[in-house]
Amino acid sequence: MSAGSVARRYARAMMDIGAETHSYEKLGREVRALAQAMKSSEELAATLANPAIPRSDRRKVLEAVAVRAGASKLSLHLAFLLLDRERIAALPDVSRELDAMIDDKVGRVRADVVSAEPLSRAQQDQLQKLLERVSGRKVEMQTRENPELLGGVVAKVGDLLYDGSLRSQLERLRQTLANV
Repeated sequence: MSAGSVARRYARAMMDIGAETHSYEKLGREVRALAQAMKSSEELAATLANPAIPRSDRRKVLEAVAVRAGASKLSLHLAFLLLDRERIAALPDVSRELDAMIDDKVGRVRADVVSAEPLSRAQQDQLQKLLERVSGRKVEMQTRENPELLGGVVAKVGDLLYDGSLRSQLERLRQTLANV
């Protein structure tokens, strides 16, 4: 079974439980925090995935991480289940799948926006409204800077890429002039 289908199966189960208890957003945050802890510490991920370390010791480590992350018993149970089945390395994938399911349920899409310079609050608000109008969904926007763009903005909304960077405009102009 592929890693993606395993992650989807666990995420679907968490989503179903979260929908029953009206807590899917909370569960998503908790699973995301656990996954982030694993992604940010190679040592933690290696320890949890190492079958040579007794499972009881790995469970203690995982429980300590969950307590620090403020995870509920339900999220901890998911992590223990993955650990017991030697699939704890799939936790970040489960988190990503669960986030996608939650976003779909609430009609939200995530946007990664890159600009040459920091965007003002007014520019961010204007861009968010534009992306919401184009996508027809509520947009949760994350911004970052990349001076190599020279100017403009590149926005990845779901699977779509909107490239309004000066670099890409100059490249299109170069290609047009080369074909003349």
